[in-house]
Order: sequence, then C-alpha cells, then structure tokens
Amino acid sequence: MNKRPSWQQYFMQMAFLASSRSTCLRRQVGAVLVKDNQILSTGYNGSPKGVRHCSEVGCLREKNNVPSGQMHELCRGLHAEQNAIIQAGLNGSSARGATLYCTHQPCSICAKMIINAEIQTVYVAEKYPDELAEKLLAEAGVELILFNTKTGEMKKLV
Repeated sequence: MNKRPSWQQYFMQMAFLASSRSTCLRRQVGAVLVKDNQILSTGYNGSPKGVRHCSEVGCLREKNNVPSGQMHELCRGLHAEQNAIIQAGLNGSSARGATLYCTHQPCSICAKMIINAEIQTVYVAEKYPDELAEKLLAEAGVELILFNTKTGEMKKLV
C-alpha cells in the first residue's frame, strides 16, 4: 500500500499543478489557498482576464532587460498569490485565517496582500531573494515555512 501524502505534500503538489497553467515566460508559479484542509482557490501567474498573455505578445521585462526581482510593475501579469486571493474573494470565500501553499516565496508586493488578507501561514517550495517580504511577514506574524517537496521536511523562515 502506498503511503498517503501529508496535507502539506498534497496541497503543495496542487500548487505545482496550478503552476502548469502559467503563461509567464520567466517563471511558472502556482498557489493554493486552503482553510481547514479545504481548497478555497488556486492561482497561477499570468495576465488578467481578457488581456493577452505574455506567451502571445512577449515579455516586457525581457524586452527591457529587467533583472529578476526588480520593477514588478513592468509586467502585464498577476502573481499566483494575487490570483488565489482574488479568486477566493470573487467566489465569496474569506482568506482570513487561511494557509497559502506556493511554489515560490512571495515577493514584497504579494507579502503585503497576504498580510492584509489575514492569511496565517505560507508554505513555499522555493525561496525568493526578497528580504523585505520576509521582514514584512515576520513583523505581521505570518508564518513562512520552507517545504522540502522531496523529503517533506519543513523549515520555518519567519
């Protein structure tokens, strides 16, 4: 008999599945918003509804040689975390007290949205070099946990 995945493994696998829908040319990110082991919403990085995808029109950041992690405003897409929070709201679910599973660590912009949405815990599979995001999450009391998808080990980052 196969060993059942932990809830963390299960939801993180779903975040990676969501990332497969990404239309970003630089990084495929997925997120799953969960409360009481029930999925509230999913999200992936890509253009807003009704706007052509970067995979169709090209990447503004690539065209302007913008390094990763800088000038997020020069992007036609939303981040996976943003989409998950927005989708929960559109579907009538509050993110208050929820847990977010994300393939990559949130940037500082997403960290602020996570804080204001009152999400309690964020599990990430990959770190992202944004010290401000970590500081903001720590100051707001949001747990940030690095989740090793191979071993299931968890390391609290903030």
